[in-house]
Amino acid sequence: QVQLVESGGGLVQPGGSLRLSCAASGRIFVIYTMGWYRQAPGKQRELVAAITSGGVTNYADSVKGRFTISRDNAKNSVYLQMNSLNPEDTAVYYCNAYVRPTGRELRDYWGQGTQVSVSS
Repeated sequence: QVQLVESGGGLVQPGGSLRLSCAASGRIFVIYTMGWYRQAPGKQRELVAAITSGGVTNYADSVKGRFTISRDNAKNSVYLQMNSLNPEDTAVYYCNAYVRPTGRELRDYWGQGTQVSVSS
């Protein structure tokens, strides 16, 4: 089984910064694209940022220039540096990864989510 464990959420004032981390563990053969999604109350889950195993990144228009996604393949981890946060960034943030576990089929996995709240 593969597990994704997130950390780094919390409450921050507008204009502040947070860094989210997500580590994958288990019988992992290879991890392909990793990403961060978010879901605000009453809204659908949306892609925030994604990064391929080769380092190619993709961002939602709403976070371009403010958020930076990165990964450490040796640690099976992905990070999201969030700067210039505003109240519209308030949501539960979920880590996602496309993983081929050892001896199993490729599929995507989700973390449990971490709350990010931006408020004065």
